[in-house]
Amino acid sequence: MSKKAIIYHNPRCSKSRATLALLEEKGEELDVVQYLNTPPDKDTLVAVLKMLNLSPRELMRKGEAHYKENNLADESLTDDQLIDAMLAHPKLIERPIVIKNGKAAIGRPPESVLTIL
Repeated sequence: MSKKAIIYHNPRCSKSRATLALLEEKGEELDVVQYLNTPPDKDTLVAVLKMLNLSPRELMRKGEAHYKENNLADESLTDDQLIDAMLAHPKLIERPIVIKNGKAAIGRPPESVLTIL
């Protein structure tokens, strides 16, 4: 019996909705976390970055207003500062993220999450 997958989901995002539908179609048991309402804590976000093998900047949505307004493209910012920015403005976190069995994948395209199931 496999444990539940977690999806960090934004219902307003078409890729997030498509990924959720794909997981449901595959019969996955899910914990759906609407991360804009319930953002991860710092330890969780750091763990997700490790599972994804990404730097904080690689997980950021660079087209978001908060990215530009807070000058987050500044290369002198530390990983800690970028993580703090994502925690303060969860919209900056790329979506959807699916976690299962200690592995994580970003649903872009949605089918990419199938590799961790």
